[in-house]
Amino acid sequence: MAVRQVIFAAMGAATLTLGACADPDSPILMHAAAEQRGPDEFSILPTRPLEMPPSLSDLPEPNPGGVNRVDPQPMADIARALGGNPAAAMAPGAVDGGIVNHASRFGRDAGIRDQLAAEDLAHRQRNRGRLLERMFAVNVYHNAYQHMWLDKYAELERWRRAGVQTPSAPPPPSE
Repeated sequence: MAVRQVIFAAMGAATLTLGACADPDSPILMHAAAEQRGPDEFSILPTRPLEMPPSLSDLPEPNPGGVNRVDPQPMADIARALGGNPAAAMAPGAVDGGIVNHASRFGRDAGIRDQLAAEDLAHRQRNRGRLLERMFAVNVYHNAYQHMWLDKYAELERWRRAGVQTPSAPPPPSE
């Protein structure tokens, strides 16, 4: 009987020792080991099909680190599709500067990133999971942030009640 008590005491001490190794200042809510293994949709970038120019002498000089002709250029593609000038859309600060200026027309806080990072860290510290969830690396990210999720169907109904047409909205899932 004494051997069994020693084993349980050793297991308890090992559990407490491993728990003490965690950094309490930076709780981890998303455990990669707990996630399902599947394709990473952000690692695949579609490119344009390769084209053979009419003359090989028309090819540009090699430009290491430069833009490749088959790389995606969404801003230029949008400008081209809307009948605009793709070169103007690709100018430095042409799109981002306009978006930032429009979004900050009522003022902006220069320290907003630091403030949001501090608030998120405090939220993650309050919602870091129970002891066994932390010990077995259970993913608690969705539980911690679920109260902040937007109910897309309730929002869709709110806009429809306001008289906004939503022709491309998908129907709600059948239950």
